[in-house]
Amino acid sequence: MRVNQNTMLLGQKVILVPYTREHVPRYHEWMKSEELQRLTASEPLTLEQEYAMQHSWREDTDKCTFIVLDAEKWQAHRDSAEENCMVGDVNLFLADLQDPTLGEIEVMIAEPSYRRKGFGTEAVLMMMAYGVTMLGLNKFEAKIGQGNEPSICMFKKLHFEQVAINNIFEEVILRLLVSEPERQWLLEQTSHVEEKQYRDRSWTQHSSLCQTEVSTVEAPKVNLSRVTGGEGSVREYKFLCLG
Repeated sequence: MRVNQNTMLLGQKVILVPYTREHVPRYHEWMKSEELQRLTASEPLTLEQEYAMQHSWREDTDKCTFIVLDAEKWQAHRDSAEENCMVGDVNLFLADLQDPTLGEIEVMIAEPSYRRKGFGTEAVLMMMAYGVTMLGLNKFEAKIGQGNEPSICMFKKLHFEQVAINNIFEEVILRLLVSEPERQWLLEQTSHVEEKQYRDRSWTQHSSLCQTEVSTVEAPKVNLSRVTGGEGSVREYKFLCLG
């Protein structure tokens, strides 16, 4: 989604930045993990396919993606590659054509040493606040694997309520309606967050190459009928995992 391509959100534990070419190699390494493939319902991609997927996510109007950085590490090493500070990603999917105010939210803390330390919680709060204030959302939904109890508990602490269990896909569905009291609570929880202009260091350097690559490389297709009504890219939908 291009709406956030120049947006950088600075929190206490995490910094959210747009998903760019610079981040693809590290993301590709993460997704070689069989554990993450299982938890995100993903199939492994080649590096070229991963670059194509990143470009697709950048252009799509129904997906908003931020890469999650370790704020402390980023502050200490601002001149180093962001790839060295990456810990996961957080996403909003705006796939309900009947209700443009509903966003499906997910977070993946891919680095094991960062799990269950509040990084996923802050990333979700920051993404929800962004969705409410910048994208006009007032409802959120999370679909979590039934065995992922830590993530289920995390979302319940963020005022989500369990509304259904999908035994076919083995997932729990939680929802949050952002009433005015919930909105005020959310904005209070994220009052420390700073929004700054983001400069994509990789885009200007590789823009010509990117245009060439994405025109010739396509990610593999899988059936995503429950989300898109047809065929879609393999990582257009992921189960939330390991916040």
